[in-house]
Amino acid sequence: MFDTMTLTKTAGALCGALLVFLLGNMAAGAIFSMGGGHGAEHAQGYVVDTGAGEAEEAPADAGPSLAERMAAADPANGEKLFRNCAACHAVVEGENKVGPYLYGVVGRAVGSVATYGSYSGALTAVAEVWTPVELYAFLENPKGYAPGTAMGYAGLRKSEDRADLIAYLDQTDGTTFAMPLEEAAVQAAPAEETADETVAADAAVEEPAAEVAAAAPAVEDVAAAEPVAEEVVTEQPAAEEPAAAEPAPAAAAAASGFTAMVAAADPAAGEKIFRRCAACHKVEDGKNGAGPHLFGVVGRDIASVEGFNYSDALKGLEGTWDVERLNGWIENPRAFLPGNKMGFPGLKEEQDRANVIGYLQSVGN
Repeated sequence: MFDTMTLTKTAGALCGALLVFLLGNMAAGAIFSMGGGHGAEHAQGYVVDTGAGEAEEAPADAGPSLAERMAAADPANGEKLFRNCAACHAVVEGENKVGPYLYGVVGRAVGSVATYGSYSGALTAVAEVWTPVELYAFLENPKGYAPGTAMGYAGLRKSEDRADLIAYLDQTDGTTFAMPLEEAAVQAAPAEETADETVAADAAVEEPAAEVAAAAPAVEDVAAAEPVAEEVVTEQPAAEEPAAAEPAPAAAAAASGFTAMVAAADPAAGEKIFRRCAACHKVEDGKNGAGPHLFGVVGRDIASVEGFNYSDALKGLEGTWDVERLNGWIENPRAFLPGNKMGFPGLKEEQDRANVIGYLQSVGN
């Protein structure tokens, strides 16, 4: 028969136990409470230095440049990585699958496989030639590099894997794309000019990419030209100085014309073009890549990004990255600064250059 008394005693015991635990917890809290501090008027007795602040300020190592990664790349590992791509691409010439064949793709014009008719058009809008620089950026994040591309692959996050894969693709046609390397000798010039233009071997894609992969540092040649001009003026009679200055109005007019183009530029179009530079440069303040960040690069002092290891050539170049210097650099990095390691071939269209500079102004000025 159901024993009501026993059930009542059991319930009472449980409630009593809970009450004891509750009261014990309240008593312990009152005895061992740390309180809420002493208020803002009390200064901290002492500070234990954990080094956390210094760690935050320490510049991040940008790591090897793309040129250095390519020099150390492992095509054999790249071949293994290519198995992820084999479902959609072949490395046999003329053999298209879901995607175009990749035989000889390194150095090939974008969208140029005549037998493949399913190009989206998104790639040709952001790149002209599949250089290692372009492939490196594309393989990291295809959708981010060329929004609208039909490429469904998510990308390779490890920079070493991307370099290995590019090295493998580069040797499929039996030839090797010539990655720009630092030239050992500098061009003939006066002694002091030669000293100023000596290019250090420590900057890899950084160097000119150092201040622009598509809108970065103008170059040593500009500064190097200044001492030459001084020498000419010194050696010639004073009466000839006006003649030397005669071309100035034309140059000033050209400069004024491009400055006006930048003022009327389309930053949105420049942002699309800048995707070609994103493999080496970032536009976030303080975030360096293979090259220094380009936040506020327009009008910025040359070689002024703290924590970035510039080459001696850039360190010795005085002045700022003004619109005209950036224009000359982006048009043809090789011609503007012989001997630099910049792999980007340049932007031939003046309007494209103006748009890129306009975009850089919009994000950092």
